[in-house]
Amino acid sequence: MLPLARALRSLGSAGATRDGVLPARLLLSYFSSRPASSSSSSAPPEYEMPSVTWGVIQGRKERLVSRVLALDFLRSAGVSDPSGELEAVELPSSLDVLQERLDFLLRLGLSTDDLSNYPLLLACSLRKNIIPVLSYLEKLGVTRARLAAFVRAYPACLHASVAVDLAPVVKALRGLDVDRQDIPRVLDRYPDILGLKPDGTISTSVAYLVGIVGVAPRDIGPMVTHFPFFLGMRVGTTIKPLCDYITSLGLPMRILARILEKRPYILGYDLEETVKPNVEAMLSFGIRKEVLPLVIAHYPPILGLPVKAKLAAQQYFFNLKLQIDPDGFAHAVEKLPQLVSLNQNVILKPVEFLRARGISNEDVAQMVVRCPQILLQRIELMKNSVYFFKSEMKRPISELVEYPEYFTYSLESRIKPRYMRVASKGIRCSLDWFLNCSDQRFEERMRGDFIDGDTPGPLFTMGGKLQMPGSQLVSDDDDEDTDDEVLYRRTVMLW
Repeated sequence: MLPLARALRSLGSAGATRDGVLPARLLLSYFSSRPASSSSSSAPPEYEMPSVTWGVIQGRKERLVSRVLALDFLRSAGVSDPSGELEAVELPSSLDVLQERLDFLLRLGLSTDDLSNYPLLLACSLRKNIIPVLSYLEKLGVTRARLAAFVRAYPACLHASVAVDLAPVVKALRGLDVDRQDIPRVLDRYPDILGLKPDGTISTSVAYLVGIVGVAPRDIGPMVTHFPFFLGMRVGTTIKPLCDYITSLGLPMRILARILEKRPYILGYDLEETVKPNVEAMLSFGIRKEVLPLVIAHYPPILGLPVKAKLAAQQYFFNLKLQIDPDGFAHAVEKLPQLVSLNQNVILKPVEFLRARGISNEDVAQMVVRCPQILLQRIELMKNSVYFFKSEMKRPISELVEYPEYFTYSLESRIKPRYMRVASKGIRCSLDWFLNCSDQRFEERMRGDFIDGDTPGPLFTMGGKLQMPGSQLVSDDDDEDTDDEVLYRRTVMLW
């Protein structure tokens, strides 16, 4: 038998107070004596309901007197009720019972200010509400140290029934493939989720994202773990208008689904106050409307940033330090939207490195506009690439100015082996010709008897696959994919 059940049964009717409520000293000793983790319990604790809730049945006049005494007692203890919430609920007639509740909640870690913010906690029965709920939360994995913070964030949980209200929500989360060990994380990030109805907002939100947007069902669980708030969003007023607006800009729905799978917090951006003003700001700074879908696909957080202020600051910096005019800055942002959030000290390092190699300010500005990805390169790697370019390839520095994408390729895995192949055949070609192509295309060129002409590469891929933290390298050899799949494959490498 579980410890609390044994305590309740050993108490019996003789050990109970006149009101049939467990003495405070036993309740407090239960929470102070239990081990820090209760995950080893395989069954929920057992509870015995009192036969009479408040003890003596009172008349109307006695109830009014008891309420006045109870409210005066709470005020003397430092608990206020500014909105009069306790006027509409039933309070215990015995001050001893009220004292037990107050002592228990304070011992749990709540303060009198917390109770004043939500005084209805004192209307919850210890045995029928508070202890069952707290025990269930501990069973789910919410540590005892976090119980007070959890109740502070969502005090209404102590009014809930474990069997009727809480357990169905947890069962619904498990049905969405949320791992059991991630349940505490979900509850900690979004305690109000326990107040949702599984067959209401939760089911409609998931059904829309899977059935209409095209989110893969297997990705719903990770989405909930990282951003559970979307389960409480209404489809008609929040999720659908946001998705409709983003797709109206030209972003395919399939790409939007892939974005939401990776970054579900996009759903939390306010459409009217954040997303639409950001789109208007980008257009006002010279970013072309037809390029907006690519900008969003490459850097989805741009929809939720203070874009106008960031663009203004970066545009001024580019003009002052890099001598790049507003049009050039707009073209650079189109190719690398992350520029709006890039630290200015980070930007200056590769610029100063190039200038130190004898490249003029005007040429450096041209290189940045053509390939802004060079601003993300590590200086150590750039040094190695320049050394190989000058010592082994023995080419003029003007070729780097014409093709700055050279710095975005891996020296060991692409530049060196391909150059050795080209040099062994005595082929004289541009950097673009032997670097900006897939392995399959390069082999075809090596087997050919002539050098075919260079063709413009797709937008945002010149310079090769730019590897950033958390990125995924994908193959570009498959020519049978749909346009949407190719677009997504070429943009996911920048996430």
